[in-house]
Amino acid sequence: MSISSLCATRRVSLTIIRPSFSFLTNGHSIPYGVNFIRRTPSCSQSRITNVTRLFSSRPHNPKVPEVPTWKPVAEDQLPTPAHIPADLVDKLERLALVDFRTKQGLACLEKAIRFADQLHVVDTSGVDPMDSVLEDRALYLRDDTVMEGDCAEELLQLSKNTVEEYFVAPPGNIPLPKREERAAMLKHSEF
Repeated sequence: MSISSLCATRRVSLTIIRPSFSFLTNGHSIPYGVNFIRRTPSCSQSRITNVTRLFSSRPHNPKVPEVPTWKPVAEDQLPTPAHIPADLVDKLERLALVDFRTKQGLACLEKAIRFADQLHVVDTSGVDPMDSVLEDRALYLRDDTVMEGDCAEELLQLSKNTVEEYFVAPPGNIPLPKREERAAMLKHSEF
């Protein structure tokens, strides 16, 4: 689906702003900025979203190193690997809906924990905790008031599956077996 046909189906007008010079050798130019102006009949306000394309020819940001600066952590610097009790594995399975029934699954979990242990080695002395991703600007929050309304029909049209006036969510994962069933499966899955 092209951008123009997508704009037509979503009732959005599209404005492409092209620079006055050409970037490609065959005379074609790349859009520098795209403005999407959304107008809906049931909502009285228009929203303008600016999308700016960043070109790879821009100068390199000096705050970002050009080559990776990390080095692999030696195994002796990591904390000793901890044994994962069965209760903790059961709780992780319930929370994450991930199956660790086999020895391969447990080995994968232990490797992931070992990989995350490298974070304990990082020296963070003198570094303030990050309280915002945008540290250099203030985050202004709008008032929590309804600005638009009666757009339920438009939102339901965006869903692939609906029943009456409700979205149909895809089915979730199958519940994992209880601990006793899991123990029996572990005995049978040994190689």
